[in-house]
Amino acid sequence: MIDLTTKYLGLSLENPLVVSASPLSEEVGNIRRMEDAGAAAVILPSLFEEQIHVESNTLDRFLWQGTESFAESLTYLPDMPGYHLGPDGYLEHLRRAKQAVKVPIIGSLNGASTGGWVSYAKKIEEAGADALELNIYFISTDVDMPGGQVEQMYVDLVSQVRASIRIPVAVKIGPYFSSLPHTARRLDQAGANALVLFNRFYQPDFDLENLEVVPNLILSTPHELLLRLNWVAVLYGKLQADLAVTGGVHSGVDVLKSMMAGARVAMMTSALLKNGIGHLAVVETELRKWMEEHEYESIHQMQGSMSQRAVADPSAFQRANYVKVLSSYTLKADAA
Repeated sequence: MIDLTTKYLGLSLENPLVVSASPLSEEVGNIRRMEDAGAAAVILPSLFEEQIHVESNTLDRFLWQGTESFAESLTYLPDMPGYHLGPDGYLEHLRRAKQAVKVPIIGSLNGASTGGWVSYAKKIEEAGADALELNIYFISTDVDMPGGQVEQMYVDLVSQVRASIRIPVAVKIGPYFSSLPHTARRLDQAGANALVLFNRFYQPDFDLENLEVVPNLILSTPHELLLRLNWVAVLYGKLQADLAVTGGVHSGVDVLKSMMAGARVAMMTSALLKNGIGHLAVVETELRKWMEEHEYESIHQMQGSMSQRAVADPSAFQRANYVKVLSSYTLKADAA
């Protein structure tokens, strides 16, 4: 009997397949379908820091303006275009999702400053979330801001949220740190129960006809998995926090690689947007088939088996491999 169970954020999961935050999870019906297709946990769409600020500021403005016209206007609610779920709607959606399925439901906050995060972290806990994922999305464009200050922002945010709630906290970060292992350890020490590698920083495009900067969303590809595998394999065994892979997970083989690097779970969104929610069942079938053919009995058996500390040649994760790769490519080119 193949054992796919794993533990993540202190939660016992039936398998390592987790649906990461996306618009797919805005509908409770979709969350039910995810559970039926094999998802072991579902992360709700992120509640954005801007949503919290916009709702608060807009409400204050509308109430203030209303006092100059007529009292009845105090009952008006401001229109919030561009957001599917406002803060209050988000909490209600979380409650409904918890009632609809048995798999863990993980809340998600996306932002870069403490602001309303601490108070909403508490509200998400009170609404019944099994855990909270902090998606810290900050890109410094200030030439006077040193890297150490950016890292301290991350650490302070995690520390404050960790101190305010009891449920487990995962921290989703990007790869752009001068010393990722050091930053990872600081976040671990600040109380992160898991690190999710990596969020994707979306670069805008230029519209030359209208001379505008426009959003540019491209779904992930399996090639993006390599960056995640490398860093999970390097960090495995060096932190107390669990490790999770997100970005580039599209198949059962991708999940297997993630587990062998040292991840507890593999998260996917783009694969489901491309192939439908039912693709989860396909991935689980691929996972079981490979394990049967290669005589693996459990996920736990393979976790970390190809991490930096487990492989015969740890230099494969370091500069020596960089030189080796470039040299081998040159030889191939010469032979041709």
